[in-house]
Amino acid sequence: MSSAARDLSFGYCTNVHSGKDLQSALANLETYAVPVRQIVAGEGTLPVGLWFSEAAANTLLTKNRTSELRDWLAQRKLIPYTFNGFPQGDFHQSVVKLAVYEPTWTCSSRAGYTKSLAQIMEAILPEGSSGSISTLPLGWPHAPWHAENFSTAADQLHELAHYLERLKQQRGCEIVVAIEPEPGCVLDTADDVVEFFEHYLFRGPDAELARRYLTVCHDICHSGVMFEPQQQALEKYLNAGIRVGKVQVSSAVHVPWDQVKDDPVAQQAMLQHVNAFGEPKYLHQTTRCNEQGQFESLSEDLHLAIKQWLTGTLPVRPWRVHFHVPIFVDQFGLLSTTQSDILQACSYLEEHKTKSIADRDWFTGHYEVETYAWPVLPAELAEVDLAQGIAKELAYFETVLESLK
Repeated sequence: MSSAARDLSFGYCTNVHSGKDLQSALANLETYAVPVRQIVAGEGTLPVGLWFSEAAANTLLTKNRTSELRDWLAQRKLIPYTFNGFPQGDFHQSVVKLAVYEPTWTCSSRAGYTKSLAQIMEAILPEGSSGSISTLPLGWPHAPWHAENFSTAADQLHELAHYLERLKQQRGCEIVVAIEPEPGCVLDTADDVVEFFEHYLFRGPDAELARRYLTVCHDICHSGVMFEPQQQALEKYLNAGIRVGKVQVSSAVHVPWDQVKDDPVAQQAMLQHVNAFGEPKYLHQTTRCNEQGQFESLSEDLHLAIKQWLTGTLPVRPWRVHFHVPIFVDQFGLLSTTQSDILQACSYLEEHKTKSIADRDWFTGHYEVETYAWPVLPAELAEVDLAQGIAKELAYFETVLESLK
């Protein structure tokens, strides 16, 4: 990327930076996002995907600081266009794991938090632009979800759609909420999402509002961990009339056990390599490819998957690990990534993005590079300067989009 002044059309998700309160969130934007902008856009503008915890969001609203935030961002030439509303609490505590899925969409506090984010977004969006808010895929199934759980979640989401419509009528800005399927969650595949939308959101008197304001956040890493062909997953959303509210550009770890199945020495080396990704902070759901090329869940935790490997039959089929690695990395040592999924997904999105659903474009055009795991990467992938690493990701993604023109 050139350092000449220019305005980027995509950005990165700032949930990579710790900051559970407003002061620390702004300090991190100053420390990292501003240098990233200077590297990739010079004196131009950089879109940023903002993450504010519930505590930070409450501070902004109760102390009437949204206009201050709008001006603060504008002065630094940072353009807010999307929020990550998935983590409601502290995403950077020492151990996050299953806590990131709380509260679920059966809880009124989840709806309240998301409405707060929409209220903040409405106040800081540049005039004439639209916004998006990603959110969790209903919750983590600590116990089986039944029809009443899905109905409760759908009721909360329908109420949210009405709230977003009121914002649109009163203020003129359109904000969508994007449900983000993730491995192991209540909704973790495109099929799960389509079934929920068709049976619970696209029925009854609120169906049309749901089609307009309730969308999907397609996380390329998550879809890759589920061994979903990118075009196939996106095509299912399009055919079902589900809008894509945002796309999180991300990449997972691919473990090619099939390439070393006859080499015990290489198997042990690969085991040591993949074990380096089993850090204790985040959940690293691990899946395996079956004979039909589809996913089979091994474990919600990489270390448990490895323990199963050590006590059972040696693996001969590839694994995928939910660990967001830098998107410019294709291969490292004996391991590789799902980087190629990024081009496949974007190719389909760019070709079909202006198709119409509910009198709106099917895809909002909101691309957001989301590698939140920079602070916990193994040493061989870590960057000394975080801003430089993020800038390299943005440069790589620009080449992807340029190749599709």
